[in-house]
Amino acid sequence: MTLDNIKYDEKGLVPAIIQDMDSREVLMMAYMNAESLEKTLETGTTWFWSRSRGKLWNKGESSGHFQYVKSINFDCDGDTLLIKVEQIGVACHTGTKSCFFNQLVEPTKNDTEADIYIIEKLYDVIKDRKINPKEGSYTNYLFDKGIDKMLKKVGEENAEVIIAAKNPNKDELVYETSDLIYHLLVLLNEKNIPLEEIYRELNKRHK
Repeated sequence: MTLDNIKYDEKGLVPAIIQDMDSREVLMMAYMNAESLEKTLETGTTWFWSRSRGKLWNKGESSGHFQYVKSINFDCDGDTLLIKVEQIGVACHTGTKSCFFNQLVEPTKNDTEADIYIIEKLYDVIKDRKINPKEGSYTNYLFDKGIDKMLKKVGEENAEVIIAAKNPNKDELVYETSDLIYHLLVLLNEKNIPLEEIYRELNKRHK
């Protein structure tokens, strides 16, 4: 399959869906023309056509939130692109990781069904609390108290995990581990460390 298989609309555009390579979360949708697709292939970062400004734009050029292309596919009709990327920072200009944060229908799941993206979602909620404080929020309490309080809580929760691991009750270990992860996510937000940096470091360790 070649570029000749791409079917552009009457304006010479094709929609491009951008997906996080690791989490598989859909980050955004934008339009490409032949030139922006060629520049994407040449540079390894995403380029789009701005319909409002009438010109090409390189995602991350002003924000630093570049998208490094890992793969490009197109659908069976050749009229939609799926681009998997390594996202630096956030994809949305509002400051959220994904542009698709407005929920029309709440997903249905039972209480025992696990959400494999819960860490990313929790990180984003903590980040939002930092930017938009909410009265009575424990997360904002930690941000108000500062780094020393956060480090104290991480130390306490780490000790609780050790104690729980010595006991036969699995539920206790699950509970304390969740507490530790939450406080670590608060700490990462305080230090402005995105989860992507942690993922990249972990990726080095499974080889």
